Amino acid sequence: MVAKLITTSSSGETNEYPLSKETTTIGRKPSNDIPIDNLSVSGRHAQVITILDDSFLEDLGSTNGTYVNGKLVKKHALENGDNITLGKFQISYQSGAVDHEQDFEQTMIIRPGEAGMPEQAAQSKEIDKSVQKISAAMASEAASSAPSPMANRSACLQLLSGANAGKELILTKALTTIGQPGIQVAAITRRPQGFFLIHVDGGPDNNVPKVGGIAIGPSAHELKSHDIIEVAGVKMEFYLK
Repeated sequence: MVAKLITTSSSGETNEYPLSKETTTIGRKPSNDIPIDNLSVSGRHAQVITILDDSFLEDLGSTNGTYVNGKLVKKHALENGDNITLGKFQISYQSGAVDHEQDFEQTMIIRPGEAGMPEQAAQSKEIDKSVQKISAAMASEAASSAPSPMANRSACLQLLSGANAGKELILTKALTTIGQPGIQVAAITRRPQGFFLIHVDGGPDNNVPKVGGIAIGPSAHELKSHDIIEVAGVKMEFYLK
């Protein structure tokens, strides 16, 4: 079941907008995905980034601000039943039912530093928290980027060091987390604009993943074929087929 936003007009009329796209814009201009004809709402007031089961609300520099449950926010991970206020307009958020079988198909965690390299479906609270961090990082990226033909190619990782050096992995999931929880975890996600590496957890020292020997920083880093990634002390080559 897809999450949705429910708008209520001053006359009591309601409209439902399924969050079926990665980015849903809200504002007074008719070009928005959710147009609101109200002078208290800015032309491009806010947007909702939806990644897997999480939706993340971001204010786009509006004049009157964006509020969730009465609190002014710039960025906010939405929860079921949240009441959003844009100017004088009210919107409620309704999350979709969690489909654990779908999660099994969409996410995977890989621990490249362990012998035999265990791979498992990501259905734990630990990974749920990681996905929320990924949503926050993606919300900071430009939502208007044009789709890339690279996103339709198969992505692979070849491990260059550690106990599994030489092994090749094909990234078939929408989201693949890599590393060792509590030490360092990163994620590779497939988006319309291509493939991106994101810092999820750096352990007590907040170690950030590296690409080409350089730390990627807090924002999503677009990967190019043959980039050398280092996560949790293991080097691996990312490439496209």
